[in-house]
Amino acid sequence: MNLELLFINWNPSEIIGHLGPITLRWYGMCWLVGIVGAYFMVRWLYKDQKVKDELFDPLFIYAFIGILVGARLGHCLFYEPDYFLSSGTHFIEMFVPIHKMADGSWKYTGYAGLASHGGTLGLMIALWLYCRHTKMNIWHVLDNIAIATPITACCIRLGNLMNSEIIGKPTDVPWAFIFEQVDNVPRHPGQLYEAIAYFIFIFVMLFFYLRSRKSDEKVNADKPSSVILHPSSKTVGSGFFFGLVLTLIFTFRFFIEYTKDVQVDFENGMLFNMGQLLSVPFIIIGIASMIGGKWMKKVPGAK
Repeated sequence: MNLELLFINWNPSEIIGHLGPITLRWYGMCWLVGIVGAYFMVRWLYKDQKVKDELFDPLFIYAFIGILVGARLGHCLFYEPDYFLSSGTHFIEMFVPIHKMADGSWKYTGYAGLASHGGTLGLMIALWLYCRHTKMNIWHVLDNIAIATPITACCIRLGNLMNSEIIGKPTDVPWAFIFEQVDNVPRHPGQLYEAIAYFIFIFVMLFFYLRSRKSDEKVNADKPSSVILHPSSKTVGSGFFFGLVLTLIFTFRFFIEYTKDVQVDFENGMLFNMGQLLSVPFIIIGIASMIGGKWMKKVPGAK
């Protein structure tokens, strides 16, 4: 059988359509779906844990800004520092979605370049600020956000797939994609590998959450609602979920990088590429968070 007949020719338009003067793009729409999906997941978690509604309202703003700013700066500083730090004009392009053309004019480009490692770091900083503002317990917030994180991660990688970016290395596997906007070489669909993995992680996180909730309900049946005693370290507020999602995502990210093509020239010849090097600290933090859980937490804002 000729395996080339099974290769997938991939050449979708980056644009979904136009809504008046607004151009709808797949990447932006995938980001939006991912953020909204995580929003509703965390809202359900807060209600399930009887946290006051007013403590949830500012969370979306903090998280959205933190992810966007962190992901953008992460790309610019981790992958293209020579360009963005070379002049004042290029420095401005890190923050404003425009690009200065050769003729001196400015062109709106959107944020063409977002790094997941930077987005994760930006989200952590944003959640720290949110907790300072709301007086919420930081581990309680991090664990809830962690449960919803794979939703956003999955959608973002689907957006990368629609943009034919972050492509894989050449391969002859029968499910290879031919990214026609790049070349006519069959390649690993690395974005799809990650999207599928993150989709599975959604159910992994929910499985552990629902199991821990049943255990908590038994222990806390006769306790005041303002104090939640956790029977084990595997519960919201212990850091377990935060550690679990970091460990799952970035361990998978580390190994899936072996199927990806280099994103920038300086990665050529490196034993580990930039994505792998940046994944290691998050894996360490994840493991440390999982094994360092607390046995008792007070959840601020519980009714």
